[in-house]
Amino acid sequence: MSVEAESTAPEAAPARLYGYAVFHLNLCFSSIEEDARPDVVARAYWPLLRLAREQDLPLGIEATGYTLECVAAIDPAWIAELKALIAEGRVEFIGSGYAQLISPLVPARVTEANLHHGNEVYRRLLDARPLLALVNEQAYAGGLPGLYRDAGYEALLMDWDNSAAFNRHWPADGRYRPVTARGNDGAEIAILWTNTIAFQKLQRLAHGDIELRDYLSYVRGHAGETPRALARYGNDAECFDFRPGRFKTEDRLHADGEWARIARAFAALQEMDGLAFVKPSQALTMVDRAPGDAALRLETAENPIPVKKQPKYNVSRWAVTGRDDLDINTLCARVHAHLADAKTPLEAPAWRELCYLWSSDFRTHITPKRWSAFRSRLDAFAAALPPPAPKPEAPEILWKNSTAIRAGRWLDIATQNLTARLDTRRGLAIDRLTAGGDTMPLLGGLPHGHFDDIALSADWYTGDTVYEAPGLPKVTDLERCEPQTRIDAETGDVVVSAEIATPLGPIAKTLRLHAYAPKVTFDLTFRWSEWGRGALRLGHFTLRPEAFDWNRLVLRTHNGGRAPDEFALAGKTIEHGAPVSFLVSASSALGLTEGWAEIGDGKRTMRVTVDRTASALVGLLTHKRVGGSLFCQLMLSAMEMDDTRVPAPGPVERRMRFAVEAVR
Repeated sequence: MSVEAESTAPEAAPARLYGYAVFHLNLCFSSIEEDARPDVVARAYWPLLRLAREQDLPLGIEATGYTLECVAAIDPAWIAELKALIAEGRVEFIGSGYAQLISPLVPARVTEANLHHGNEVYRRLLDARPLLALVNEQAYAGGLPGLYRDAGYEALLMDWDNSAAFNRHWPADGRYRPVTARGNDGAEIAILWTNTIAFQKLQRLAHGDIELRDYLSYVRGHAGETPRALARYGNDAECFDFRPGRFKTEDRLHADGEWARIARAFAALQEMDGLAFVKPSQALTMVDRAPGDAALRLETAENPIPVKKQPKYNVSRWAVTGRDDLDINTLCARVHAHLADAKTPLEAPAWRELCYLWSSDFRTHITPKRWSAFRSRLDAFAAALPPPAPKPEAPEILWKNSTAIRAGRWLDIATQNLTARLDTRRGLAIDRLTAGGDTMPLLGGLPHGHFDDIALSADWYTGDTVYEAPGLPKVTDLERCEPQTRIDAETGDVVVSAEIATPLGPIAKTLRLHAYAPKVTFDLTFRWSEWGRGALRLGHFTLRPEAFDWNRLVLRTHNGGRAPDEFALAGKTIEHGAPVSFLVSASSALGLTEGWAEIGDGKRTMRVTVDRTASALVGLLTHKRVGGSLFCQLMLSAMEMDDTRVPAPGPVERRMRFAVEAVR
């Protein structure tokens, strides 16, 4: 008797285990050329529909509106069959939006547009109104529940593993039952969990890495003493009987047929006692929630944007890595600013086009041919918009009594609202910054030996730039400079400029120390010969620990929501910029989708703002108690390293604008 035949005999289970499966369809997949899309439909999408019809399996199928439009142009019969299966109740259609964009990295209005235009396509092509949504790339933040509820969704499918990894107080069996997530604005939505290991097990079975007996044993092992629900699958459909050619190490297609192997596995599970196949939405009601279950926050200060799969898939992947993520995200931010300023209606085609251009698939393993076409389309779209009208930063008033005095290495500056000391031997790093009449410096440098920990024994600066690449010396702007200083006759601002030489090329650095507010604006232009594989981090705004009540510190910023996320920092050890491996330089990030983040204790607050139309930087927070002191530093990232990073060829000039200020 074969292993397969032996393993398909009915077996008793300790309790009923409800299984559901969600197949994600994405014809915008980064490494699939457009001329290969008909092959994907024939080899991957049609077998999925046949599986649902022939086995009468209540499968979940999710697709973006863009994918459905592409399939409709390639093979209208496939759309007709999907529509029929939905009407017959054999398939549950699950939404996601018009494009697969990363909501925690875009302003809330963009996600609103994405959900709106996605729903319009679902209505037009499928006559469907999905109530469940698969969170794109499983990238979740606290602002999402309200956005999805307002778009008509009642539940989200979200990865359990990465959310639970930073919520260790959750019970382990919580992965088998639905929960309620509460957003940062109080909105609540049901969560149905997907499972990284479970979907990878099915992929391994289909590809021949494990045998059917092992797969069935794995699924059966999730049964418990009470009813449970398990996502047997929650990932791509394109990886079965088709290979995009992304990696040289991709397995050959299995000779038995990978969809055929999946069909045999699902048929075997159907025959097992105690196991049942249900629609995803049915799992929301067939498994009781635990008594006293409260609404959860999936996000944490340590992991503000949980995503799918292993840690290398953190959110920096779509923000500041890729072929040129920083530049294309910046262009998208400029388009968004124009549409928002012009109060363009959400129904306008320009919003749909922006959603497409902000898709995650252009930000990872995009092929050279598709990259060229995408850049041409994005550049043309952005160029067609009128330039933004200048916005005055300061009131039209003359502030007096600003001074700038050089004393050796130090440049001491005073305006009506701040005092600061800049270090000319360290590239104009801020040694200390004091707001208005406050006597306590808010931020600045921490000298060598401040921390009783050898790992933090170096000097720590504020306002500097650091680039690190594997196997190469660190590149910084912490060099001696001779700045030019002037006092703006109209505003009273003190403007300090210097050009700082680095091995990669000069950095033109201008600091404007404002008179009308306790604020310093940084304007940096990098004239570098290359932009390779590494991490480029800016600002390094370091709190002076004596200025804050450590037990009351709170981080506030927007990660794609209308309202800001808030995270209490007391007792937390947070290192967003810590490397995951030699290949991946960061472990998480802050989206800064409304252009700011702030840290404060109710008495003093430091706010960092970013001009996303100059460079769409993201934030990285480090926060930890070290002996009798606190190390709390907010960095801005322009580049990180991971498996998607492709160096930019030739000299490229980049401009970055950001600011730090005291807020009361």
